[in-house]
Amino acid sequence: MAAGPGDFKSLHDAFRPRVLRYVTRLVGEADAEDVTQAVMLKVSASLAGFRGDAQLSTWIYRIATNAATDRLRGKPMATVSDAELEAAGGDVPPAAQTASVEASAIREEMSACIAEFVTRLPENYRAAMILSELEGFGNGEIAEILGLSLETVKIRLHRAREKLRKELAAGCNFYRDECNELACDRKPVAAVTFRPRR
Repeated sequence: MAAGPGDFKSLHDAFRPRVLRYVTRLVGEADAEDVTQAVMLKVSASLAGFRGDAQLSTWIYRIATNAATDRLRGKPMATVSDAELEAAGGDVPPAAQTASVEASAIREEMSACIAEFVTRLPENYRAAMILSELEGFGNGEIAEILGLSLETVKIRLHRAREKLRKELAAGCNFYRDECNELACDRKPVAAVTFRPRR
């Protein structure tokens, strides 16, 4: 079933914070707002042609993944003017256009230590890991979003978790905070020793 252009405002309100959080984890905070704006414009432009072959969230995350990958690979992204965004989606509330509230929520939500280790993962592992562990997608949905086979997704997730587990064990001390939520403190650099190869 095709979605109509009038649905963009509700989609924007529902998905923009999620897309911003996701692309922030992929490209970093400095580029996240630009990538998110480009994603939402692409969603608006393509919404009328959406046939419902995939879930709407899967379709939007695939657009976001492609935009983030383009940014990471240095491809120029089209700039989006306020007039274009307004024409694409009607009146978008000013609060939804600013990144400050969402960016603050992102910073509070993510442990900087864990986030840094996730961003150190190779690009192909990082996207799969973020979609699975932080965005809550199942392996089949991740395969659709990334355009991979289910088996490849399973392999990447397994390898990403193993690599992340080793990196975190070497670099962080884990504990439960006063709310009984898992938190971590970075180990002092001197505590992490590397033995040169002979």
